[in-house]
Order: sequence, then C-alpha cells, then structure tokens
Amino acid sequence: MNYRRLGNSGLKVSEISLGSWLTYGGYVERENAVNAIKTAYDLGINFFDTANVYEKGAAEELVGEALKAYPRESYVLATKVFWPMGDGPNDRGLSRKHIIEQANASLKRLGHDYIDIYYCHRHDPETPLEETLRALDDLVRQGKVLYVGISEWQASQIAEALRVADRYLLDRIVVNQPIYNMFNRYIEKEIIPLSERSGIGQVVFSPLAQGLLTGKYTSVSDIPSDSRAAKLEWMRKGITEDKIARVRQLEEIARELDLSVGNLALAWILRKANVASALVGASRPEQVTENAKASGVILSTEIIDRIEDILKEA
Repeated sequence: MNYRRLGNSGLKVSEISLGSWLTYGGYVERENAVNAIKTAYDLGINFFDTANVYEKGAAEELVGEALKAYPRESYVLATKVFWPMGDGPNDRGLSRKHIIEQANASLKRLGHDYIDIYYCHRHDPETPLEETLRALDDLVRQGKVLYVGISEWQASQIAEALRVADRYLLDRIVVNQPIYNMFNRYIEKEIIPLSERSGIGQVVFSPLAQGLLTGKYTSVSDIPSDSRAAKLEWMRKGITEDKIARVRQLEEIARELDLSVGNLALAWILRKANVASALVGASRPEQVTENAKASGVILSTEIIDRIEDILKEA
C-alpha cells in the first residue's frame, strides 16, 4: 500500500481508504463489516471513514469498536457533522451548538478520545462561517479533533472559509471529500485548482460510481437482486445503457494491463496528485483486497488518452 500526504499537512493516508456509507451498521452483516475492516488494516489501509448520520450512529459504533483491536496511532479515523440527528431545530447544520454536541456524541459512539479528521458534511447557509470555524478551532485546541475538512462544498464556499480562517487565525481546512469518478468530474474545473493553491487534499467518495465501474451491471434491465442498486431507486437512475457500454470499452483496456476495470478506475483517479485517497465501500472482505491492488498502479499517458476518448461526453 502506498501513502500520500493529505494536502499540505504532515498527515499520510493510504491511497485506498475504507468508508462505511450505505454499508456498516445496517446494509452489511456485522461479521462481514468487521472482517472487511480487519482485511483493510492487514493490507496496509490506514484510513477509515464514517459519519454520525450513517445509520444514525450505528456505523460509528461498529467502526470504532472494530478499530479498537489496533494501536490508535496506527490509523486515521474520520467522521462528519451536518445532517439531521434528531427532530429539533438545532439537531442539524453547522452551528456551534450542533458541532460541539455531535463531536462529543461521535467520540462516545466511536469509543475514542479524538477524531483525526472532522468533516463538515455539507455547507450550511444558515450559519455564519466564522461561527462554524471557531467551533471547529475550539475542538482542535481541545485535542478532540486533529484536522478539519469539508465535503461537497463549492469552490467559492471553500475560498471564503479559507479567508475567514486566515482573518481570525483559525485552524485551516486541509481536506475536501467530494464525489469523483470517471462519470462525475466536476471537481476538475475549479475545486482541484483552488485546492492545489491552498494546500487542500482530496479524499474522493464513490470512485467506482456506486459499483458501475466494477463492470457488475450488464444492462439496466438486469440489475442483480443482491445489489444495492436493486434496493435504491436513486442509485438505479445513475445506471444507463450508455455508461454500461463505456464500461465495456474500459474493460478492454483493463484486460490489456492485467487489471480489473475497477482497479483501472481507481488508478485513473489516483493519477491526480491532489487526490490523497480514493474512498471505497466494501460489503465483503474480498472486495477490499481487490480494490487495494490499485495502489501504486501508474497509467501511461497513452492509456490515459485512450480512457479520455472513451469518456468524452459521458
């Protein structure tokens, strides 16, 4: 497993990281989830991601318990705050009240003394940025959080957060968690250039487009009954015959390189130096093993050009 610095920080994370969205604490059986985390750790993956909202805290509990088997200093643990955790008016967003309360609740569920990376899960237009950043800065000063991140913020929102942090000498954002894959490349236009200038690294989610880039879908009319897409309508909508046809073309390139199409897709993401890690999900340990093979794979300029030809207007 190879490791990369997270933005301009001194923190090093594995190129492949393991997440728990739509998996741990709910969709995936507990034994499989724990074994997937163990497999990841044994393969050198040192970066584990969860969020308070995943299964209303159950994912944090499972991830935290599974990681207790290992020395705390040997892994990087991330969680998030923003989405509703209750029915009250203050049970959501990025107010000081919600951030502080949820940080303490996450620490309790995780069973840990500190969080390595604490993400603002989305931007909150109803809370002043200074209030949000001061609350996060307080958590850093208290030692409860080591690094501050954001997820799915617009470039203008990130830039304003950096200005506010610098103006008031508050802890700076060092990591962004956006969606990024061969079929969703919006961060290339503004987010990555801004991040490169500002010392922010990317930890991207859905790098395999919810399984589409593994080649497991052969037709929109033949969705495997045991897949998450069979249960989630919004996921099915992202699977089209055009995308499936492009994946088939990508599979031809992958075969030439003796790679799976999933590993080709992950290596393509890691071609970007600003990407510190590709965040994968896994319902079975063998999926972790397969995804980990993408670390260290370098794609030639010729291969990247061929991939671009396939992805044009995708």
